[in-house]
Amino acid sequence: MEFNHADLFEGLADAIGDRVAVVCGDDRLTYAELDAQANRLAHHLRDQGVGPGTHVGIQLCNGLEHVAGLLAALKLRAVPINVNYRYVESELLYLYRDSDIVALLYDVEFDDRVRATAPEAPALRHLIAVGGESAVPGAVPYGEAVADGSPARDFPPRSGDDVYIIYTGGTTGMPKGVMWRSEDLFMAFGGGNPYGDPLPTPEAVIEQARGATPMIMMTAAPLMHGAAQMGTFIAWWMGGTMVYVRKFDPAAVLRAVERERVVSLTITGDAMARPLAEEIARRAYDLSSLFVVGSTGAILTGTVRARLEELLPDRMILDNFGSTESGYTASGVSGSSPESGLKYQPKAGAAIAVMDETLTPVKPGSGEMGMVAKAGRIAFGYYNDPVKTDATFVSDGDGTRWLLTGDLARVEEDGTILVFGRGSQCINTGGEKVFPEEVEAVLKGHPAVFDAVVTGLPDDRWGFRVAAVVQPYEGASPTPAELDAHCRTRLSGYKVPRTYAFVDEMVRSPAGKADYRWAKEIAGSAFP
Repeated sequence: MEFNHADLFEGLADAIGDRVAVVCGDDRLTYAELDAQANRLAHHLRDQGVGPGTHVGIQLCNGLEHVAGLLAALKLRAVPINVNYRYVESELLYLYRDSDIVALLYDVEFDDRVRATAPEAPALRHLIAVGGESAVPGAVPYGEAVADGSPARDFPPRSGDDVYIIYTGGTTGMPKGVMWRSEDLFMAFGGGNPYGDPLPTPEAVIEQARGATPMIMMTAAPLMHGAAQMGTFIAWWMGGTMVYVRKFDPAAVLRAVERERVVSLTITGDAMARPLAEEIARRAYDLSSLFVVGSTGAILTGTVRARLEELLPDRMILDNFGSTESGYTASGVSGSSPESGLKYQPKAGAAIAVMDETLTPVKPGSGEMGMVAKAGRIAFGYYNDPVKTDATFVSDGDGTRWLLTGDLARVEEDGTILVFGRGSQCINTGGEKVFPEEVEAVLKGHPAVFDAVVTGLPDDRWGFRVAAVVQPYEGASPTPAELDAHCRTRLSGYKVPRTYAFVDEMVRSPAGKADYRWAKEIAGSAFP
C-alpha cells in the first residue's frame, strides 16, 4: 500500500467496511458498499478503454454517484476531472477540450449543454447519465453501467506518483487544471492527521481510522470544488462519515446537521455563512451536535463571523488559508478579518515565506510587502499550460521549488502573516493600491447589503476607479450616497467606491467564490 487515495480507501473498506462512509439526503453507503459500487463502475469504464493516465470528467451535483465516480477513476489510475456544472456551453467545451476527458459522468439535468458540446470534444467518447433518462445519444444510464461491472478488485498496482488533477475556476480567466502527485496531495491536506504530524505509513492511517470514534462531518460546498473532495478524504482518514446536500440550500444544510448529528461543518465564506445565519435566526434547529464551523476557499468578514458567534455560542468558528495549488497552509489568528486585517499563523512545519521580487524572504517586522510562497508538498504544475506553470512554480538560488500563491502580504515580528489580497485583483487607482476584499467586507457590514463584489473600471484620470456590485437585502434599497457615507467612516477616501451597480442576485461560483469577470461586466455596463 502507498500514499494513494484509492489504496487508502480500499484499506478502509476492508478495516471498517460496516461504517457509513457517505450520506446525501436519504441515500447512504457504507465503506464496503461504496467500494463495491466504485469497483463496478471502474470495470465498466475499463471496458470502454479508460485506463492509467486517461481523464474522466464528473459533471454532477453532490451525490453518492459523484463519490463513486471519483473513486472509480482513481482505482484505474485514471484521473478524475471536476466539471463546474454551472458552466455554459462555451465554458464547458473549453474544459472538455483542455482536460482531454475520454469519458464523462453527467447529471441528466444538464442534458442540453452536454448534447450541444460533447460531440465537439475530440477525445470524449463515452457518456454515463445519472439521475434518469437522458436525451443525449449513446449515453449509458448509471444504473446499467454499475450493474454490468464486476465488484472484484482486480486492478493494477498504484503509486504515490499517480496524478490527481483539480480544475480551479478562475475568478478572472478560464479554469486551469492543478496537477498533484497523489502522495503530495495526501500530505498537503492533513497527511491523515489534520490536527498533528502526518502519519508515517499508509497502514497507520488505516489503524487510526479503525480505532477512532466515528466523526460525522459535512461539507456544504459542491464536490466539484477541490475543498469538498479533500474534506471527504479527511473524514475518511479519520474513520468518519461525510454528509452532503445535493445543492447548497441553507435550510437543507441545517436539516442535515440536525438529522445526522454533524460535528464539523465546512462552508465557503460569507456566501454560505450569511444565508445559514439568516436561516438559524428564522427557524429553530437542533444544532447541539455541531462543534466546528470552518470556512475554506473564501474568508469570513468580521460582521458575518460575529453573527455566527452570536447564533452559535461556544462553537469554534475557523478560517483556513490555502489554495488548490498549496493545500492547507495556515489558520486565521483571533480577531482576523478583511476589515481589520487578515492575519494567519502558518501551519507548523510548513515551508511558508513571503518573498520579494528577487525570491528573497522579506524580513519580519520590516513592513516590506511581498508574495506568499510555499515549498515542499505542493502541486507540480498546470495541465496543458507550461507558461502558467513556469510563472507560478519557480526555483530560488538554492534550487528550492516555490509556489507563488499570488497573495500579497507582510510578515509581522511574531511570524504571523498579514495578507492584503490577491495581487491579480488589486486595483491601482491614482497610484494607490486597493484590495477588493477589504472594501467588500466594509460594504457587507452595512445593514442593507446582503452581498458585494468590488472590481476596478478604467478611468481617464485615475487609471482605474473602484466599482462595487451590490446585492441588497430583500426589501432594502440602499442608495449610493448612503453606502458612500458608510464606507468613508471606515476606509481611506481612495478606497471608497466611486461607482455602484445594484443587482437582485449576485453571481458566484457554486463554491461561493466571487466572479470578478462577471462583476466587471455588470459594473461596466451600468456605467460605461
